Amino acid sequence: MVAGVVAVIVLVLAAGGGAAWWLTRGDDGPLAGRPRVTDEAAGISYAIPEGWKHEEKKKLISAFTSSITGKPSEGAGTGGSGSQGGSVVLAGRAGAIPEADLQRQAERAARSNAEFFYPDGSSTREESRPTAVSGRPAHTVVMKVNDGKGGEAHLRMTLIAVDATHSAFLLGLTQPAGPSANRTVDEVLESATVSGAAS
Repeated sequence: MVAGVVAVIVLVLAAGGGAAWWLTRGDDGPLAGRPRVTDEAAGISYAIPEGWKHEEKKKLISAFTSSITGKPSEGAGTGGSGSQGGSVVLAGRAGAIPEADLQRQAERAARSNAEFFYPDGSSTREESRPTAVSGRPAHTVVMKVNDGKGGEAHLRMTLIAVDATHSAFLLGLTQPAGPSANRTVDEVLESATVSGAAS
């Protein structure tokens, strides 16, 4: 479950530094006007949907530099009865990736994260397409994940070539998967901008 995933992520101390956070406002898209997280380590910014939370003092495993969490609406998705579920969006920083290699790296990273968070499950790629974030080349991958316990999760990842020295990513997970919860995660990833603050 994503609730368990979130607990694992936030309880493991990061090996290095984290993100610097503050609130700003966005003007475009479904989340226009919502507070935003600016992740200086990754060099990106993204919106916080209504009802979601970000906690500055929680430390993440070293693969991630910031996160926000939310719970899906009552009765959403295909999880079993009594499923606790939840949603999370995680950001991170990686090395430089040439534009020509974005698709391969994004697809590999999405698959690897599906295997990491759902080691007993299986995943199917539903979408893989080039996009742009603040004019920078990017690639988005969507996976349908069977958690191996009768539940279904939604995974969406966008990998961004921020500049010549580094890339950044946003990873969204929802379990149980459902139209409303999935859409909210997708909107967070679509709200991303390159902040230009990474050093």
